Amino acid sequence: MRIKSGFELRKICRENIVISHGLNNINFTKVVSLNESAAFIWDNIKDKDFSLDDMVNLIMTEYDVDDETARKDCSQLLTQWKEVGYIED
Repeated sequence: MRIKSGFELRKICRENIVISHGLNNINFTKVVSLNESAAFIWDNIKDKDFSLDDMVNLIMTEYDVDDETARKDCSQLLTQWKEVGYIED
């Protein structure tokens, strides 16, 4: 998997917001604000292929969290990103 080309994480008014560079990518009904841990993952996987395991390892390395919790949270985040169209296989 990878983040689709044209999406970028920006800090806007102290919020981490994913923006699109192409009008064909924009769906303003599904704009996503990312918390700090989700933004950390985004910053570390952008522009490269990644898996759920990569996301889990990033979170476990950066934060004091067990595998089960990290996997559950990363799985939910990945599902959300897929639903809004940020991810391509």
